[in-house]
Amino acid sequence: MKRFLLLSTLLFLVAACGRTDHLGKPPSFTPPLESREHAAMVTSALPIQIIEERGVDRASLWSGTRQSLLGDRRAVQRGDILTVVIEIDEKAEISNATDRSRSGSEAMGMPGLFGLPQRLDNVLPEGASSAELVGVNSNSSSSGDGSVKRKEKLTLRVAATVVDVLPNGVLSISGSQELRVNFELRELLVTGYVRPADISRQNEITYDKIASARVSYGGRGQITDVQQPRYGQQVLDVLLPF
Repeated sequence: MKRFLLLSTLLFLVAACGRTDHLGKPPSFTPPLESREHAAMVTSALPIQIIEERGVDRASLWSGTRQSLLGDRRAVQRGDILTVVIEIDEKAEISNATDRSRSGSEAMGMPGLFGLPQRLDNVLPEGASSAELVGVNSNSSSSGDGSVKRKEKLTLRVAATVVDVLPNGVLSISGSQELRVNFELRELLVTGYVRPADISRQNEITYDKIASARVSYGGRGQITDVQQPRYGQQVLDVLLPF
């Protein structure tokens, strides 16, 4: 009994830890110094060697450096920042219908077998005959209809950081954004892999060009707590078979 009470108390404390952060106060922001983006920015990236032609002034407008007026300022190395444009406006509609029917009829009789049916008719009850010993009729039908309608629309822009450069040159990006209104905190998380060639001259990339894209738009706070069922109810929904 003591073990049961101890285990119940531990489970209660674990379940309540996620809600004590915004108990009587707005939810806390995620510390930016503990994110992957900050780790990528404070870590020195691999040096990019630029071969300058002999006789070209470093202050020339036509130099190949990123600091020049016409330089390429797109994200190419660890710690660089680019803008991810998320514009989802999708609509899907699927419908199907099935109809099936089947009918069957069987009859078996024994009108003559060495005179046995005639003798059998004499002992059978009134109205019964051996001419049709067995008769079976069956009829079955089934029909089904199904439809799926789905519509999603989301327009967001978030700054992401290059957290790693893979050996093949693909950039691993990660971005997060938090917005707190009263006692509700909205979170936007974006991760994935992009090719440097897909980044536009405005240092932007759309979500459809991000491989293994993971976009999460949710939140936490008092409103989210009310909308979610309690942990005990979720456990019962899994365990109860009815």
